[in-house]
Amino acid sequence: MSLLDRISGPADLQGLSISELHRLAEEIRLRIIETVQRNGGHLASNLGVVELTIALHRVFDSPVDAIVWDVGHQCYPHKILTGRAVRFGTLRRKGGISGFPKRQESEQDIFDTGHSSTAISSALGLLQARMCTGQKGRVIAVVGDGALTSGLAMEGLSNAGQLSLPLILILNDNRMSISRSVGSISRYLSKLSASVRYQSFRTRVDAAVLRIPRIGNLLFSLINRGKRAIKAIFFKENLFVDYGFEYVGPIEGHNITALIDAFLHVRELNRPVVVHVVTKKGKGLGKAEEDPESFHGLGPSCPDIPGPGTTSHGESFTTSFADALVRIAQQDHRVVAVTAAMGSGTGVAKLAERWPRRVFDVGIAEQHAVAFAAGLAQGGLRPVVAIYSTFMQRAVDQVFQEVALAKLPVLFALDRAGAVGEDGETHQGIYDIAIFKSLPNLVLFAPADSEEVSAFMDFALGLDVPCMMRYPKAYSPCPSPQPMLPLELGKGIFMRKCAGAKVLVLAVGPLAYTAAEASDRLEKAGLSVDVYNVRFLSSIDENYLATLCAQYEGLVIMEDGVRTGGFGESVAAILAERGVNVKITACGFERNPLDQASRDELLARAGLDAKGIQKVLSEMLQSLEPSPQQVASTPGVARIGPRAVSGEVQHVR
Repeated sequence: MSLLDRISGPADLQGLSISELHRLAEEIRLRIIETVQRNGGHLASNLGVVELTIALHRVFDSPVDAIVWDVGHQCYPHKILTGRAVRFGTLRRKGGISGFPKRQESEQDIFDTGHSSTAISSALGLLQARMCTGQKGRVIAVVGDGALTSGLAMEGLSNAGQLSLPLILILNDNRMSISRSVGSISRYLSKLSASVRYQSFRTRVDAAVLRIPRIGNLLFSLINRGKRAIKAIFFKENLFVDYGFEYVGPIEGHNITALIDAFLHVRELNRPVVVHVVTKKGKGLGKAEEDPESFHGLGPSCPDIPGPGTTSHGESFTTSFADALVRIAQQDHRVVAVTAAMGSGTGVAKLAERWPRRVFDVGIAEQHAVAFAAGLAQGGLRPVVAIYSTFMQRAVDQVFQEVALAKLPVLFALDRAGAVGEDGETHQGIYDIAIFKSLPNLVLFAPADSEEVSAFMDFALGLDVPCMMRYPKAYSPCPSPQPMLPLELGKGIFMRKCAGAKVLVLAVGPLAYTAAEASDRLEKAGLSVDVYNVRFLSSIDENYLATLCAQYEGLVIMEDGVRTGGFGESVAAILAERGVNVKITACGFERNPLDQASRDELLARAGLDAKGIQKVLSEMLQSLEPSPQQVASTPGVARIGPRAVSGEVQHVR
């Protein structure tokens, strides 16, 4: 029987020896590697925190002592040790456990996390609430070094020092966020980490002093006081001390004994403290240690890192973007790229290989990235800001005020838009249409395939206004062998046009290909449906769209975003204002994001796969069959009525 099979919760760690804890660490690593190879997931970050997690649960009494994981993608060892080892094989699968902390799963998960740099603020608020209500227990925030590039983390540090509450901050310093950590904070932590050998030597000396009979404890106390006095005189440059924290470390993050000793010490402190732990991302897997960036996130189907497609589809949308970025940069020396710690994931790294001085990785600092890009544009450059859709939510105010309101020519590339899949609720890119379509001066575009990605980047360069392009984490459909019709601001193109069609589908992005597939199936049954790739989600030519829709009796709108406030509502308003009488069905996602599943499964659950779309179209055609006059209850007004049951085809009638 393995040690891991004996662990049903953190309490089971108490009876294990140090050698058994190291054995347990290796068993946990093997379980993580086997599961991620099968299911996909975050690998390198989790391999790097195994000993750290074991030591935390050995010393602290979770969940009485609350452990708050920043981002949360490094929570796999935590989940294994907190009663979920048996179900760990379901990681990131439909109906399985989440790849991030999730309160619904376990009381051991204190917050539902998924985005970076929130743990210090959240943990501080929790600690303040506990002190106000008289609750017992320590609060520990586990934060990566990359998170400190975020202004939110620094705001939390500042407030924690001001309140002077006994917050324990574990700084997991692996010199990585997703891409390698950048900026002054990273260099500062590297400088502190240079003394790891000294810390190891000091630990051995301290242990030897404590073993001296009778006077060991007194001598140890005198030595520590002396060291603190020397530090106060000669080593005043410590960021955390300046913020009001005690500083412990750096500590070798794979030495369980050293970690336990440090945590036992800080557990007794009654003031804010930083424990600086140096870990190796990818620890225990040679390839992951050598290239932790490539092994950060692995998927069983769609790539996290841009790469070629297979013969069944085109290249990934990310690869299409990366290739087009290099091409337009070669043509226009003003083009530069900005990303927020995701050079590889967004494809920007490909430009950096050619022109490294034209790529700016600002770290996990999306708000700064957007404001920085506004400055670049004001100075005459043409910045392309590549950030995942879910993370762009962190910078909405900067997109509005610094870029859109100022009408600066910044191109935003929103990767991972729409259904994202196995990373769960926190990473779904389903809100960007509703958030950004109404911003002033911003042209929002959804390419249906790789050709349109490239074409829109050329198109955006020709405009002197802010532009935003959204595309999914998926492979591009194979474009038509026919030449692509040129882009025309505010207008789309027909994907299918049939004589006598009563129903028109307005489709967003690659859903146009899915709708075309459904239309082809219906055509074989003798039913005609036209399909229109809308291309533009804002700056719409409203008169043209209204004239187009007025030619049909039924309209089906398909978008891979939330229906509430989405593109469908915009179309309904446009038609209502112009007195266009047409039956409308809008398909999309509900406001509450779906949990982890594959992208195809998520689309199917929302009725956005070919089968679901065919069902909606069949229902629409059937409802129109008796008499078009029965549809019109209020002449001249486009109607929005009751919604379908959640979990089936979601639409507005």
